[in-house]
Amino acid sequence: MKKSNRVLKAIPSIRDVTQQTIRLSEKTTEKTIQLNKFLTEIADAFLFTSNTFKETFSRNFEFKEFLRQCFQIGYKSLPLISVTGAIMGLVLTIQSRPVLADFGAESMLPGMVAVSLIREMGPVITALICAGKIGSGMGAELGSMKVTEQIDAMEVSSTNPMRFLVVTRVLAATIMIPLLILYADALGILGSWAGANIKGDVSFTLFFSQAFSSLEFIDLLPAVIKSFFFGAVIGLVGCYKGYNAGRGTESVGIAANSAVVLASLLVLIVDMIAVQITDML
Repeated sequence: MKKSNRVLKAIPSIRDVTQQTIRLSEKTTEKTIQLNKFLTEIADAFLFTSNTFKETFSRNFEFKEFLRQCFQIGYKSLPLISVTGAIMGLVLTIQSRPVLADFGAESMLPGMVAVSLIREMGPVITALICAGKIGSGMGAELGSMKVTEQIDAMEVSSTNPMRFLVVTRVLAATIMIPLLILYADALGILGSWAGANIKGDVSFTLFFSQAFSSLEFIDLLPAVIKSFFFGAVIGLVGCYKGYNAGRGTESVGIAANSAVVLASLLVLIVDMIAVQITDML
C-alpha cells in the first residue's frame, strides 16, 4: 500500500502536465512571433533598398534637394570631422613614438601613421562618427516627418517621397562621406606631424615626404572603395529607420537611436568583409 502511494505521488498530475504544456506553447508562440517579425523586417529592408536603387535611375531627379543634402552632410560635418581627424593622428603618434624609439625605428613613424590612417583607422573611425551624426539626423528628420504625416501628404500631392527624401540623402551620403574620410586622413597626417614635434623637431617637408613615400596605390584604392559602401550603408539605414518610424512621438527617438546602432554595426561588418577581400587579392 505504501509503495503504491509513492508511485502515485511520483506520477505528475494532469493539471501539472497541462500547465507545463501551456507554458511551453506560449514560449514557442512568442519565439515564432519574434522570428516572423525579424524576417519581415529583413524583407522590408531589402524591398526598401531595391526601391531606392530603382528610383535612383528614374527620371525627374531632385537635383536641388541633392545639393542641399550634400551641403548638410558634407559642409556642416566639417568641424566635427576636422577635430576627429586631427586627434586621430595626434594620439596615434604620441602612443606609437615611444615604442618605435625603443627599437630604434623612430624614423618609420611618419610612414606607419600614414598607412594606418589611410588603410583602416581613418575610414572606420570617420564612418562611425558619421553614423552617429548623419545617420541619427536622417532617422530623426524622416521620423518626425512620418509622425507629422508630411510623408503621407507628399504622396497625396503626387510627389514621390522615395525620390525626394530617400534617394537624395542616400546619394549625398554615398558621395560626401568618402570625401570626409579623405579630409580626415589628411588632417590626421597633419596632426601626426604636430605630435611628432611635441618632443622633437621634424620639418614639415621631411615628415610628409616620408609619410607619402610609404604609401602605395594599393593602400588607397581599397580604402576609397569601402568608403563609398560606408556612405551608402549609413544613408540607407538612416532613411529606412526614419521612413518606417511609428506614429508616436517617441518613435522619432527610437528611429534615431536604432539608425546609429545598426549603421555602426554594418560599417564594422562591411569593413571586415573588405579586409578579407583585400587579403585575398
